[in-house]
Amino acid sequence: MRLEGRRLWVKWPLLAALIALAAISLSGCKRLTFVRPNFDKAKYEHTGPDYAVRDDKRTKDASSARTRVQLAQAALRNGDLDGAERDARTALKADPRSVDAITILGAVAERRGDMAGAGQHYKKAVDLAPERGAFLNNYGAWLCASGHAAESLSWFDRALADSAYATPTAALANAGSCAATAGQTQRAERDLRTALALDANNALALGGLARIELQQGNAFEARAFSERRLAAAPADPDALVLASQIEQKLGDTAAAARYVQRLRAEFPDAQGSGTGDDGKR
Repeated sequence: MRLEGRRLWVKWPLLAALIALAAISLSGCKRLTFVRPNFDKAKYEHTGPDYAVRDDKRTKDASSARTRVQLAQAALRNGDLDGAERDARTALKADPRSVDAITILGAVAERRGDMAGAGQHYKKAVDLAPERGAFLNNYGAWLCASGHAAESLSWFDRALADSAYATPTAALANAGSCAATAGQTQRAERDLRTALALDANNALALGGLARIELQQGNAFEARAFSERRLAAAPADPDALVLASQIEQKLGDTAAAARYVQRLRAEFPDAQGSGTGDDGKR
C-alpha cells in the first residue's frame, strides 16, 4: 500500500508524510515534528503477490487485512483513534505481519501521547521490513523526537539506501532537522539543501535552513528561507516565532510584531504567543 502525503510528503508503505515543523529557540532548545504518516490522501499499492488461481485461506486473510487497514486508515484520518486501533488490530488477527497495520497502531499511540508505545510499534515495523525506507524513516523520526537525535541519523541513512523509497525528501528533511538538534550543523545544512533540491517547497527543510542561517548570523538569508517556508505550507506557531525573531534581528520591529500578532490570533493556545521577539510576555 502506498500513502501520499510534515503534514509531510512520503508514500506508502504507510510511513511518511506529515507536516514538518521545527520549533525554535535561539537559546538552543528545539521542539521538532517530523514527516509522519499522513492519512488525508491515500493511494494503495499492493506489494504482495496477486492470487488469481485460488481463493484459499491465505488469500482471504490477506484480503481481509488489507480491507481492515483501509478502514483503520480512514478512521485515523477522521480522528477516530478508537476505530483506527480496532480495525488495525483486526487486520493483525488476519495477518500478524501487516506492517501497515502495525504502523497505524504506532500513529494512534503517538496521537494519544504514548511515545513509548508508538516507538514499540514503529520498531516492530522496522524489524518486519528492515530495508523499507518509509518504515526506517518513521522509526528514525521517533528516535529523534524521543531525545535520541544523533542515534536517529543512521536510520535515516538506511532509509535513503532503499532505492525503491518513493520520496527520499522525507528522510532527508528529517535527517537535516535531527542533525541540527544533534549539533551536526554541516550535515544538517547538507541534508536540508539536498531535500530542497528534490522538493523546492519542502516546508521542513525551508524552516530548518532559515533557523540555521539565523543562528549563523545571516539574517537576510534566514528571511528568504522563512518567507519561502510560509509560502510553501500553512503557518504554524514555530514558523511564526522564527519569522518574528528574524525580523527582530533585522531591526524591523513592526514586521516582528505582525508575526507575533498572527501567532496570538491564529494559535492563542500556543506556548510563547505573548509579545516580544521570542513571543514571551
